[in-house]
This record gives sequence, structure tokens and C-alpha cells, in this order.
Amino acid sequence: MDRNEFIIKNIVKDLNLKDSAVRSVAELIREGATIPFIARYRKEKTNGLDEVEIRNISQRLEYFNELEKRKETILKTIESQGKLTPELKDTILGCVEKNRLEDLYLPYKPKRTTRATIAREKGLQALADIIFAQKDIIASKEDVVLKYVNPEKGVNSYEEALQGALDIIAENIADTESIRGWIRKFFREKGDIVVKPRKEWKDKKSKFENYYAFSQNLKKTPAHRMLAIRRGANEEVLSWSIAVDEEQILDFMDSAVIRNDSFLFKEELKKAVRDSYKRLLAISIEVEVFVLKMTDADQEAIKVFETNLKNLLLAPPAGGRPIIGIDPGFRTGCKVAVIDAKGDFKEYKPIYPHETKRKSEAEEILLAFINRYEAELISIGNGTASKETDIFVRDILKRHNLSVKSVVVNEAGASVYSASEAARAEFPDLDVTVRGAISIARRLQDPLAELVKIDPKSIGVGQYQHDVNQKELKKSLELVVESCVNYVGVELNTASCELLSYVSGINKTVAENIVKYRTQNSAFKTRRELKDISRLSPRVFEQCAGFLRIRGSEYPLDNSAIHPEAYNIVEKMAKDKKIALRDIIGNDAVINSIDITQHITEEFGAPTLTDILKELRKPGLDPRKEFESIEFSAQINSITDLKQGMNLCGKVTNVTNFGAFVDIGVHQDGLIHISRLSSRFVRDPHKVVCVGDTVKVTVLDVDVDLKRISLERVE
Repeated sequence: MDRNEFIIKNIVKDLNLKDSAVRSVAELIREGATIPFIARYRKEKTNGLDEVEIRNISQRLEYFNELEKRKETILKTIESQGKLTPELKDTILGCVEKNRLEDLYLPYKPKRTTRATIAREKGLQALADIIFAQKDIIASKEDVVLKYVNPEKGVNSYEEALQGALDIIAENIADTESIRGWIRKFFREKGDIVVKPRKEWKDKKSKFENYYAFSQNLKKTPAHRMLAIRRGANEEVLSWSIAVDEEQILDFMDSAVIRNDSFLFKEELKKAVRDSYKRLLAISIEVEVFVLKMTDADQEAIKVFETNLKNLLLAPPAGGRPIIGIDPGFRTGCKVAVIDAKGDFKEYKPIYPHETKRKSEAEEILLAFINRYEAELISIGNGTASKETDIFVRDILKRHNLSVKSVVVNEAGASVYSASEAARAEFPDLDVTVRGAISIARRLQDPLAELVKIDPKSIGVGQYQHDVNQKELKKSLELVVESCVNYVGVELNTASCELLSYVSGINKTVAENIVKYRTQNSAFKTRRELKDISRLSPRVFEQCAGFLRIRGSEYPLDNSAIHPEAYNIVEKMAKDKKIALRDIIGNDAVINSIDITQHITEEFGAPTLTDILKELRKPGLDPRKEFESIEFSAQINSITDLKQGMNLCGKVTNVTNFGAFVDIGVHQDGLIHISRLSSRFVRDPHKVVCVGDTVKVTVLDVDVDLKRISLERVE
């Protein structure tokens, strides 16, 4: 079977999708199309697959392509040894699992020096073959074995000859694909993960205390527990092992190896089986299965991070309003920066509201900023002194009867951005602390536009994000950012280089060229101008144009998600209704009267035409929710102020598989365990709450020493 055909057939089977849809997605990806573009503008070809389904196809394509490359290497290696049979070749080519492929390769894989390789060098392979063949033998054991005693080759006795042969057999058993596969599956399904503290931690308190006497079926152990166990082991607090019923494994191995129950060397074969398991298989399979389980846990943790990141990036924007950003602090004061409705930096001053002598001065500066720039919102970072700064600001607003709102925002990653190359390029003359205050203001104005400037891993909404596979994490999170950016759309004339680089088809170089062109030629007037950008090819234009918006464009459809390739369809709709193109936009009466069947072509079917009509009703509409703020209790300022039974208001900062973390304004997030999220059974916390949600909670327990706060959600 053709290898591409083999890949397509297996993806169809794995994902249970239509063959034609998978083929179309695979072809589009090979041509360089991005997932957002395929999902939005190629629905006819994909049978309406969504981004998740298309991404799954993309991941399976990558997996099978890597598998095929590995097969090529393995086949060449075995062929060079002269051991590649047609049957073995077919088995390898038909393999769809990486583990099984490596098991098949193991007998032919070049090995370092082992007891078996030494025995082969001593000429004991033939003896091993005789014993393993298990044919009835008339002669005695001594008669069979003593023929292979050869002092010149280092075989000095009956015992040495027999042991060498058994070493070869033990390695052959360990290299047998069917045996390794069965034992691996047994470990994965029947094994128990057993965790204990290391000797030096046995009587000490730690954050891993829950795992000091932990045992659970490995298959049923949830991802967050595996991640905690691995972290505890890496920090040298915990040790782990996988406990299995060894007798059951040995019984299976005996039945797989011993075919002649009356064979002369039956007991020696049983000895080889036990040696194979205990010396060669047990530890390697145990580690292999732990790694496989951790790979699954990593993937689940990455998915949790993806979900949280998506919700954070799509948090409601405050929109184009003048905003004052405050990076709070005690000793070093608060850094205060003002941005205008476009997000441009206007002015900066430090204030010291937590010093009695300078409190009135801080108030004067803040009031002056509010009046001078007609600020509508004050954005306060949630770091050190945030609660105290928020109380100070709210008091001023209340006493002066101002309609300005104070909002505490998550400042995770602001310091990372402040010291970044992007921040230095944007504000070369400003101190890092000033850049941080600007970032805090901007992330209230438009969370997505500001957070894309930060490494997603630094945003702080992950679950053991520093422990998981970093390459996979980076790749997955970048896809999430790309998805969110293209879902919302980007204003071409104000977007930063970082934001533009996440638009479908646009890389960093093209993004820089767009900003450079914009600077030299003023604002873009139409999407067509993009074709004048250096390195922006027709293919890139096709990928990106529909996701870029131009407010006030000379061509009315340029501020919509309608792709330029479909402009002629809308022009025909307007012409048929005998109205100007501009007059069809937002005109529900006209749009409702359009019969899409009259406009279906070979290229554009009902799905695309339905999307076009939807976009014509409200072109360029921001799909994110409406912005709302939250007020923390002024009486609760630190963890020591908390009492059991208190009812508070908070904001969800992170959601994990075991619950949700909530900021209640005491500089330490509380945890709502999954069992306390609802009066109903909750399998997935993400189905109940999302990052950014405002929730009402009750305090269940407070551990000041370990800084742990247990909460219950009030429905």
C-alpha cells in the first residue's frame, strides 16, 4: 500500500472521520494552510470540520510521518545485517504504534556489551539454540553442554557454558516483541503506583505529605497525581515504584517460552525466564511504563493549560478607553502609567500611597491623571500590595464621587514582558518598571493584544507547566494563541508585531514588514495594500487577509471576516438587490431576503454563504464577552484575616483537573476542590468554571503555615 494512503486510512480509523474530509485537510496542510484558515474558509472541502478536529488530523499526520521515517531507518539497518525477511518487512510497514515498532527492532538493534554478547563471542549461540529449540534429546545434559567447553575461548567448565547459553536465551526472551508487549500492557493495566517518602523526609512536613503512603492502580491514577509524584521525585522528597503480581507474569512467560514439558533442560529454561524478567525486563518495563503514563499526564496537563490560556486570552476587553495602570508595591512605591484609548503610552509617575507622609501627594497625582486624560478605568496588578493599593484607589474614587472604576488584573508575566526585547524595542527610553505598569493597563484594555507579547508559559495558568514536555507545551500553546488571535481578528492599523505574527500565514519577518510599511505609508486603506508588503506572497495573502480588519477602509468589506476571495459574491448579492455594497451591511431586511441557493458555486457552498450572511449582519463584531469588574472585601486583606465560614467574592485564576484556584484578595489564591465546585457530581472542573469567572465562595479551612486556603463554591 502507498505510504500516504496507509497514513490516511489509519487517521480515518483513529479519529472516526470521513475519508474525504481527512484527505482534504491533509492536502491543505501539505500546501501550507493553517488550521484557523482551513476551519474558517474551507468548510466545503472539510465537510465543516472544526478547529479541534482539524488539529487532531494535523497531529496524527505528524505522528505517522515521524513513524514512517523511523520505519525507513529500521528497515535499512536490518537489511544491512542481511536479516530482513519479507514477513518482517510487512510487519514493520504495517506497524501503527511506536512502542511496538521499537519492540520489533530490538532483536536487531546494535547493542553495547552484555552478558549475552560475551557468550556469543565465546561460541555459545549454538548451545543456546539447541536448548531453546526444546527438541527431545537422548543424550545427557553433560554430553550436550560439554561439547561447548573451550578454554581457548574462555569457557572453562560445564557451568560456564550452560550459564552463557542461558544468558543468550534470557536476552532473546527479553527482546521478543510479543512478550514485551504483554508485560508492558500488564504493568499499565494491573500495576499499582506505590509512593513513599525518602528516608530523610520520612518524619518531615512537606507539600507532598499526601503521597507519603500512597498506592493506586496506575491506570486509574489521575494526571495531576502523577505530575505531583514526578515533581516530588525530582525534588528528592518522594520515591516511586510500580508493584505487579510477578508470579502471574512469570506464569505467562513460562507458557510463552516452554513448549515441551518433558524437555531435558526445562528447569534451566525456567531459570532463564526468571533471569530475563528480573534482570532485563522488570526495571526497564517499569521505567518505560512510568514514562508512558507521564507522557499521557503531560498531554492532559497541556490540555488543561490550553483551556485556561484560551479563556484568559479571550477574557472580555475593557475596550478603547483611557486607562491608568498601576504596578503596586510597598517599599519601592507604585508605578503609575497612563495609556490613551488606542493603547499609546502618555505619562508616568511613581506614587507612595502606603507611606503616611506621602499619601496625600499620591492622591493628588492620581486625581491629576484622571482629570488630565479623562481616564475611565484604573488597572491594578495583583502582586504585592495590590489589595492595599486597590483600597486606597477606591477610597479616592468614592470620596471624590468619580465614576472611574478600579479593577485588579492578573499581572503574571508582566515582568517578563517588561524585560523582553519587544518591550525594549517599543519603549527604549523607559525603565522596566514603567513598561510593567503600561502592560498592566493594556491587559485590561485588550487582554489578547497584550498577552500575546509574553511567552504563554509565563502567564501562570498551567498545571505543573515547568515539569511537562517543554517542546510539546510550547507547540500546543502557540497553536492556542494562534487560534484565539484569528478567532477575534486583528486590526491591521494598530496591531503590534507580536500580535500580527500569530495571524494565519504571517511569520515574524512579514509582521515586521507590515509594521514598517505602516510606519512609512501611514494607515492601510484597503486589504489590497497587503500585496505590496515585502515577503507577503499570494499564498500568505490568501491565509491572512480574512483575519485582518481595517476600520474605516475605502472598501466596506475590509472591516469584516469575509475573505477577499468571496467579495464578488457579496457584490453580486448587492447588485441583485439593486443597492450599493455599503448599504447591504447591517441591513437585516435585505440580508434576510437573500436566497443563498442562488449564489452557490463550485467553490462556495452553503456553509461559506451562511457565514457571509452572518458576518454582513454585524461585520467585525468582537466575539468576546462583555467586560465586568469585581470588588474584593475591604475588610479581608491577608490570609490571617480569613475565618472559617466567611462568604467572599473572588475571581478564578486557574483551573486544574482537581479544582479551581480563586483570587479572594489576600495575596494567596484559595482552592475550590473538584468535590466543592457544585452540589452535583463534577467530572471536569472546566465544565463548571473558567479562568476569569467571578465566583462566590465560602472559606472552609485555612492553613497559615503552608499558605493553603480551602474554599467551597456558592451556587
